Amino acid sequence: MEKNKYHILVVDDDDKIRLLIKEYLSNKGYVVSTAENADKAKIKIDIFNFNLIILDVMMPGQSGYELTKELKASKNIPIILLTAKGEVENRIHGLEIGADDYVGKPFDPKELLLRVKNVIKMNIDPNKLLSSKIGEAELNLNKMTIKIKDKLKRINLSEKKVLMKMLSSPGKIFSRTDIGKIASISKERSIDVMITRLRKKIELDPKNPKFLQTIRGSGYVLWVK
Repeated sequence: MEKNKYHILVVDDDDKIRLLIKEYLSNKGYVVSTAENADKAKIKIDIFNFNLIILDVMMPGQSGYELTKELKASKNIPIILLTAKGEVENRIHGLEIGADDYVGKPFDPKELLLRVKNVIKMNIDPNKLLSSKIGEAELNLNKMTIKIKDKLKRINLSEKKVLMKMLSSPGKIFSRTDIGKIASISKERSIDVMITRLRKKIELDPKNPKFLQTIRGSGYVLWVK
């Protein structure tokens, strides 16, 4: 298979998992490098330009959480976390410190591949965000419109900014403070009202949202399916 241009770094102390991911993604056309810990990963990150890092959370030495936080402070490389921890709090923590997505262990390689494609697409070509689809809703952010079930709905500039940011990081939790900064809104009530408006524009059933959801005590998350 002809390789595509995307270079992925897999960081995991488990030899079998590193080999599994490398073989699977290589067979799908990706260039894949590996590292068994954070220190060796950082050496390769200094040498190569990676389009994505798949990073295990639980490793000897520097953890995946710690490495994610360090990298996000200085580099703009998308990161997918691999975690055996199933608790929602652990997943939320990973997203809060900057991870772009997560996959729980044990994982289906097909699911990992879909998440890899999605994260790369959202980070490599942000122009694609201007013409996106969320469920039945067709977004044209250039024209600031959303079409759903043959009904055309308009969005304002603040709503466009929020959608752009959330589309670039599907599955990431945005706090009210985050949303307020993106939309230049200071009052929490105004932020909640804006989210309610967006739900009415992108959800078939806004009262039971599938895509723009509230994470109690944390904020909001957008799922793109």
